[in-house]
Amino acid sequence: MGTITTSDGIEIFYKDWGSGQPIVFSHGWPLSADDWDNQLLFFLQQGYRVVAHDRRGHGRSTQTADGHDMDHYADDLAAVVEHLDLHDAIHVGHSTGGGEVAHFLARHGEGRAAKAALISAVPPLMVKTDANPEGLPKDVFDDLQAQLAANRSEFYRALPTEPFYGFNRPGVESSEAIIANWWRQGMMGGAKAHYDGIVAFSQTDFTEDLKKITIPVLVMHSEDDQIVPYVASGPKSAALLKNGVLKTYKDFPHGMPTTQADVINADLLAFLQS
Repeated sequence: MGTITTSDGIEIFYKDWGSGQPIVFSHGWPLSADDWDNQLLFFLQQGYRVVAHDRRGHGRSTQTADGHDMDHYADDLAAVVEHLDLHDAIHVGHSTGGGEVAHFLARHGEGRAAKAALISAVPPLMVKTDANPEGLPKDVFDDLQAQLAANRSEFYRALPTEPFYGFNRPGVESSEAIIANWWRQGMMGGAKAHYDGIVAFSQTDFTEDLKKITIPVLVMHSEDDQIVPYVASGPKSAALLKNGVLKTYKDFPHGMPTTQADVINADLLAFLQS
């Protein structure tokens, strides 16, 4: 574990465990590298070097007031990759982290990358526009910002309690430990970073980024994702990628790397070894 300082003076916290081919994990909003604990341990045991960082304003990284946009997120990821001198890396992004990975590969090139995986990821575009009628109306994201500003702690209890992990679905057993861990990670980060991050993950158009990526990319998405709707994301991203493969799940939640870790890890490992 360590930190690096970016060119604009932001400290980025990261975990770096093991040796072998590196897998770099980019977490979702408003969480931290801790959200990847299961994957870090699993892939470490498979002989990989595992790296995960806290996005600026999230987790243990600097709670800066500025730079909460995909350009800065991608540049911070590039700074971690360069600092650790990673080569032949596999980039795995969940949710907002999937957008970060796509923008990083398009903005900084694929010279150090071998493969990538986008899990329940926000690309190509979440917000509804004339060109993206399947997206969610902008007022959905305005409401998220309003809830965060009104009472962030309550908001961060409600989101994992219901749609994030699908605990609101009939027959799905809720986990207080998973909910509490989501809340803990969220409250570690900065309110300003999380407020601005809603705009970053919902209004950034990754269409051109996806078109630029040539390495193999596994797109993993569930039809029952209540956070990033399947119809506007997974299939569209896979179609835009030059070398994309879509893996669809029927009734997994948005947070499936946590609740369905065994399945996700096995499918991801199979892709990495293929």
